[in-house]
Amino acid sequence: MNGQHESMSHMPSPAADEVELLLRNARLRDELEPYIDESFAIVSFQRMPLDKENEFLESMLAWERAPALPISKWFFPELTLPTPESLDDDVLRVLLYDTIDRLFSARIVLDMTEHLSDRQLYTLILRDILPSCEKKLDLPDNYLHWRCVDEGDVDVWLRYYATESERMQWLENNFESLPEAEFAPFPRDLPRPENE
Repeated sequence: MNGQHESMSHMPSPAADEVELLLRNARLRDELEPYIDESFAIVSFQRMPLDKENEFLESMLAWERAPALPISKWFFPELTLPTPESLDDDVLRVLLYDTIDRLFSARIVLDMTEHLSDRQLYTLILRDILPSCEKKLDLPDNYLHWRCVDEGDVDVWLRYYATESERMQWLENNFESLPEAEFAPFPRDLPRPENE
């Protein structure tokens, strides 16, 4: 009996970090259980290291718990803008860039804006972005990318934003003529996440 006790005490034990990761994983899975549906089963965790799996589960839990709010209410006080008709071009431009910076501070990134004038972009922010109800995730590396080209406006995307290979692929799959590639008329240097 004594020899058996000795051999058990010499068995390798998992590292404390590994145990902590396993405990965290179990807690996350328990907390996620009320939200799990068949889409969760599609995710393959077998190829994922435990720390990455935990990060993924944490982001899923944050998504499920995040409130869906109009973007204007992500700010305190609420982000409101005057109507574009009430502003001259200089004031509108200052307000536009201040608003873009405020949106970025809430991790909202504007993509594909360079076909729009300042007044058009300001109007789009006021009309489409600020009232849009979105999940407000409190994760440092999570950004909401707002594509400022309408889904149906393929011409604008092909003309100003599509790469040459995307243009050729589109041409292969469609029987319409391809618009000439052009430089967008309103180039802007907008804030971007560091890793992009």
